[in-house]
Amino acid sequence: MQPGVFLASLVFVCGNLCFMTDLSLPRVRRPIVRPNFDPKEQPWQVANSGLLRVSPELLTPDALRGSLRPARQWTLDPLGMEKERYPGREGPPVLAAVLIPMVMRPQGVSVMLTQRAAHLHDHAGQISFPGGRVELADLTPVATALREAHEETGLPQDRVEVLNSMPEFLTSTGFSITPVVSLVRPDFAPAADAFEVADIFEVPLDFLMDPSNHRLYEARLPDGRVRRYYAIPWGERFIWGATAGMLRNLYTSLASRPSVSVG
Repeated sequence: MQPGVFLASLVFVCGNLCFMTDLSLPRVRRPIVRPNFDPKEQPWQVANSGLLRVSPELLTPDALRGSLRPARQWTLDPLGMEKERYPGREGPPVLAAVLIPMVMRPQGVSVMLTQRAAHLHDHAGQISFPGGRVELADLTPVATALREAHEETGLPQDRVEVLNSMPEFLTSTGFSITPVVSLVRPDFAPAADAFEVADIFEVPLDFLMDPSNHRLYEARLPDGRVRRYYAIPWGERFIWGATAGMLRNLYTSLASRPSVSVG
């Protein structure tokens, strides 16, 4: 281990030394967590009260560069800052990063997503961005996101134009995830990692940035607590939990720009 690698990882991943997760320590197998409710079958309402869809002219590659690349104050949804954890997932969060790959298709920008393999330890079978845990050699969240995206989907790093990193998203499963927002050239052939990824697909960005497509669910847990979470159904796909929450944060930030249109 080179001197400074651990400290650099802390500084770049956390932005400060708040979590102090020693990346040099061996991983401890945490208990498997599965929702004790069916996330699709809970009561929900459309989460667009008083909200507008992001105008198409703000969703072009050049507009996204202008909106997302500069240093900025991010507008975040409160649900992405919850501290509540599943039993056995308490303690310092596991540092992770994901790539939000916005593919520049001729017909419009789309977001590449994966469906995780059903046997995985965390978030099995769920829709997610490509990404994963910070490894010892990763000096920044961007390095983690690019490495994981290449491993999981075959996305070459030279096809990716990184725009910015969003603030950490905390999950009830004990992860602190840095979303890395990027534009992706379309001239690549996705290749799913057979162990981690069941499928790779894309969803139009203008669909994801329309709050009339966002649902806010409430699940009553056996102990009486209520869990609230976002979902964005897309055909047979059910995008929910952390992935939907990060998309909601992207929407909230883009919608704070001056040009939006009625949903």
